[in-house]
Amino acid sequence: MLSSNNLNIASRSVLSSPGAIRSELPLALDAVMKVVKARAEICDILDGKDRRLMMIVGPCSIHDPEAALNYASRLKKLSDEVKDRILLIMRVYFEKPRTTVGWKGLIYDPDLNGTYNIEKGIFIARKLLLQIVDLGLPAATEMLDPILVQYIADAVAWAAIGARTTEAQTHRQLGSGLSMPVGFKNATDGNFQTALDAIATASSEHSFIGVLEDGHVGVFRTRGNPYGHIVLRGGNNAPNYGAEYIAFLKVLMRREKIRPNIVVDCSHANSGKKPENQPKVLKAVLDQIVTGERAIVGVMLESYLKTGRQNLQVGCRPAPDISVTDGCVGWEETERMIREAYERLGSEKP
Repeated sequence: MLSSNNLNIASRSVLSSPGAIRSELPLALDAVMKVVKARAEICDILDGKDRRLMMIVGPCSIHDPEAALNYASRLKKLSDEVKDRILLIMRVYFEKPRTTVGWKGLIYDPDLNGTYNIEKGIFIARKLLLQIVDLGLPAATEMLDPILVQYIADAVAWAAIGARTTEAQTHRQLGSGLSMPVGFKNATDGNFQTALDAIATASSEHSFIGVLEDGHVGVFRTRGNPYGHIVLRGGNNAPNYGAEYIAFLKVLMRREKIRPNIVVDCSHANSGKKPENQPKVLKAVLDQIVTGERAIVGVMLESYLKTGRQNLQVGCRPAPDISVTDGCVGWEETERMIREAYERLGSEKP
């Protein structure tokens, strides 16, 4: 039969609804309380009520749940030691936006072999999130696919909209309806305005099409998210965390009537994608904070159990404790950086 539809679709299959998977892997009441508490603490930091520094720390991407849980256990222990000056939040990223092609993350390809068992990936991702929340550690992730949000968002304390999607109307609308604070990254070319437009857009009411709990398509109407903020990640291989950039950005944000809340990503273009540069970036940011810069409310670190990164190879299971995407600082360096930040924050100007 002659058809004009789905000409490039090789196959289709039914995916379990968000409600079905959340019923199988429910967020217990005490876990809900932990998520709500963590979100409230982040909101207090963004509102200026809590002077602690927010540090979003963890691997560039999750590829081995057991190793990630090992990392989370270490981070939780450290969190308990520094919690009076630092709110530690673990990066738990399951989706990876690609400039061209490549591994798209644990949810899409949990077996890392191109089989794309997405339902398995959703189960693994949600189970890991629940385990991390149970530890008492807040979780952060990038919201990339608007449909997948419904499967995991209830366990997430902080969300990112990435540099490649900050400009998209779909993700700005999504951000307006998310239940947690959302960091919008500056564009890949370093442009600030794209993220500022996204923050303003996400603070407004929207209507859009999405997937309901039962899997049916529905219309969502949002109230707007008042806790959008900007994440500086550099651009075109040039950093943008220096004091001159922060000062310029504050002027722009005030002109746009946006509260000047800034999170600095110590990796990506700010580090030249070299893990060994992340401590230098953190030090420069802390220099600004301890001398009175109040607009910087948080930092991000790409960190894992071991330093560096590895390539995925056909037929070979990657090592569980080294990143398969961007290079990360190892655990020993991570711990040293966080402890040094803790000590330096003790000398912050009032």
